[in-house]
Amino acid sequence: MITGTGIVKTFKQRGSVLGGREVRALRGVDFSIPKGGAASFIGESGCGKTTLGRIIAGLESHDEGEISIDGIAMSSLKPKHRQPHFRKIQMIHQDPYSALNPTRTIHQTLHAPLKLRAKQTGRSGQWIEERAAEVLSLVGLDPGTVLSRYPHQLSGGMRQRVVIARALTVDPEMLVADEAVSMIDVSLRLGILALLKDLRERLGVSVLFITHDVATSRYIGADGELYVIYRGQVVERGPVDTVIADPVHPYTQSLLSAIPVLHGLEEPGEQPVTPLTSLDDSRPDTGCLFAGRCPFEGERCAAERPLLQLTEGIPQEHACFYPERRSVIARPASGV
Repeated sequence: MITGTGIVKTFKQRGSVLGGREVRALRGVDFSIPKGGAASFIGESGCGKTTLGRIIAGLESHDEGEISIDGIAMSSLKPKHRQPHFRKIQMIHQDPYSALNPTRTIHQTLHAPLKLRAKQTGRSGQWIEERAAEVLSLVGLDPGTVLSRYPHQLSGGMRQRVVIARALTVDPEMLVADEAVSMIDVSLRLGILALLKDLRERLGVSVLFITHDVATSRYIGADGELYVIYRGQVVERGPVDTVIADPVHPYTQSLLSAIPVLHGLEEPGEQPVTPLTSLDDSRPDTGCLFAGRCPFEGERCAAERPLLQLTEGIPQEHACFYPERRSVIARPASGV
């Protein structure tokens, strides 16, 4: 299990005549991802979800809070002793075009991490070749066709499968998929999503899916948890289907209201929610972070910061002073 408590991350912008403005990417985020489980971080661009994913994978430091892997607090270990723990967590990047070295064949790409593992475990060169073929087969690629090729000779979907195969070379316990299908042709996206779902079921690998698309998060893990992040704060969390069907935070409702409707097959939700203004990162951090954009803002919102609390009657949490369930998702059209 991987847990995070009170994760805070602040970046300082450079180049300003005033010496740089601090940007709070994460504001005390808590999360828990069980072994073999699934979780999704959703939110608009700049909300902090990718930063949180990189922290979980050990690729980014955090300023405050604690990351624990299998019950071991990472802050209690020296950096070199953390590496074996973070190696269990592998990241699948958004861009398969830049994730692979264009000067190396797929064989060379997979050979490097496998050679290191073979050295650590005393395995032979034959094992390296067999394992390289095995991980490619696991992701639905033909080793005989792919191993000798360079990345530019593969389609975008095939490259992303190679990226996933490379992650599997170290036998990870968790995959962090950061917008893993956003730069792939629409016709190939479902295949990658099905692959991640299949790996979770067959290998027992946990999957953390970082996205702005609610539908894809539901496909990966309908039995998992959904974390809705806004300006570095989790504003709603709970079982995927529960949050989608019964959103209580206005920001979650606005995200779901923005999902395109298939006219003729679907009808818009009865109570769509639209933010009053566009996002303004320069707005003061006092009070609710969604204040000023929220159409349901009340007296407390400008002065107080709501914290996560249980929603009455359903197993989810929200950070809102005036929560209310609203029917925002599309429903089948009459007669369909």
